[in-house]
Formats: sequence, C-alpha cells, structure tokens
Amino acid sequence: MRQSSSSTRLLSGVAVAGLGALAWSLIEARQYTLRRFTVPVLPPGARPLSVLHLSDLHLVPSQRDKIAWVRALGALEPDLVINTGDNLAHAGSLEPVLEALEPLLEIPGAFVMGSNDYFSPVVKNPARYLVPDARPRRVLAPDLPGAELAARLRDAGWLDLDNARGALELGGLRVDLVGVDDAHLDRDRFPARPAIGADADLRLGVTHAPYVRVLDRMHRDGVDVAFAGHTHGGQLCIPGWGALVTNCDLDTRRAKGLHGWPGPRPDQGGGAESLWLHVSAGLGTSPYTPVRFACRPEASLLELVPR
Repeated sequence: MRQSSSSTRLLSGVAVAGLGALAWSLIEARQYTLRRFTVPVLPPGARPLSVLHLSDLHLVPSQRDKIAWVRALGALEPDLVINTGDNLAHAGSLEPVLEALEPLLEIPGAFVMGSNDYFSPVVKNPARYLVPDARPRRVLAPDLPGAELAARLRDAGWLDLDNARGALELGGLRVDLVGVDDAHLDRDRFPARPAIGADADLRLGVTHAPYVRVLDRMHRDGVDVAFAGHTHGGQLCIPGWGALVTNCDLDTRRAKGLHGWPGPRPDQGGGAESLWLHVSAGLGTSPYTPVRFACRPEASLLELVPR
C-alpha cells in the first residue's frame, strides 16, 4: 500500500512538472530578445558597421506583439539588415510581415527565402526531427505569397540573394554578398563568381538553412561572415546542454550564435582560415508547435569591427 502511494505521488509530481514546463514554454516563445555580438572582420582603420539579423518570424496576422517588437528594432539604426527567411506562417501574413519590417525597409538590406515563405506549415510528428533527414518531400505548388513578398522587398531596395550575388557600399567599404535559395528544399544553386569584378572590403554570405554543402561553398568563395537561420536554435533545448536537433546537417553545438566555419576562429582557439558563421535562433515557431524551452526567440545585432 505504501509503495502504491509513493508511486502515485511520483507520477503526480512528474505530471505537475510536465504541465509547468509546457506552460513556461508557451510563455518563453513570446519573450523576444535582442542578442549582441562583436565580429572582428573589417579592414584596419575602417569604422564599425552594425548588421541586424532577422530570421524565422513565422508570422501569423494575430501576433501583434511580435509585429510591434520587430518594428521597434528600427530605433537601432543598423547599417544593414539581413533577413534569412521563413517570414510567413499563414496565407494572410504578407501585409503583417511588411508592417513589421516597414521601419527597416528604409535601411539597406538583403534577404533569402525559407521553406515557409513558399509552403504553409503543417502538423508534424516532433520525433521526425530526430531522424537523419527530416526534409519534406514537396510535390505541390507553393501556397504562400513568398514571390510577392520577395517582389515587395526588392521594390523597397533590398537585395534578393536567392541564388544570386549583389554589392553595396557601406561606410565607405565595398561589400559583396552572395546567397542561395532554401537548401532545406534543395533549391540552392550557388551562383558563379563573376570573371572580372572589383575587390571587396567585406564578403557576406546569406542562406536560410545552414547545410554543410552551402557553408563549405561559401568558405571556398571567400565569405568573411555567413548568416543563417532555420534551426530555431533547437527550439526545445536542455538547460546546460543546449540543442538536440538542428533540422539539417549542421552540428548541434552551432545551432545558434556566433561560431567559426569549418573550424573555430582565432578568438575561439582556431585558425584564421575559417569564416564567421552566425546562426539565428529566430523569432517564431510553427503555429502548430508554439513553444520554446531554454531557447528564447531572438534577433541579433552584430557589430563588425576592424580585425
């Protein structure tokens, strides 16, 4: 009888802890956070440049708090905005996304698309993310207004880097950019380098999903800093351990934050031949799994400074 009573108390405790964790994960998914990083990558004597990195808004029209939070980022007055995709999560999200981004569209920017700029999110078994390749097998036509979103961003002056290159002048520096369409959908086609071109002071790479093949190609291309999203930082993480999955072939220790690729940067005990890789944990989730645990939604402000 005593053993049965102890088992009941244990099960009750586990149930209460589980409900508490679920409640907190729903709250944490709306605790938007700004991360700051310093990246020593500019030529000696150059003035610092600030880059705001946004990713994975997964916006639905009812998320007025997220819209307001993103709009407020305009007060940071960055030199450049990088958007690594998955902005949409609903067929009616186009205008809300543009409302959120409106103050930032006055600033030079560049973007690529993610899978949820093309296809609506669907209900998934969470266990599928634990298999080696959890990519969807898409056979239907896109049902989200990603093409119109891209057109509106281009009209605002942002560079569309989906399998493309571009260039900007920022702070008196020539900045070359290269990007790919979503590698998670196998839409990535790395653009050839022009046969003749001006030397760049800074080279940036932009991708939604940080697949190894894309990062290796950016490294060979001479990219100094690569920007990616897609991973959600693991979304449901273990405190003190970190991410369990990245939803691609990137290792979990680089599921979010600033790292070197393919190895650590000099500041991290590695060699100068690696590029800097910033992976954003993003600002949203699928509307079918609106939870985060030990992984707050984020945007990042990177200050690029002289080496």
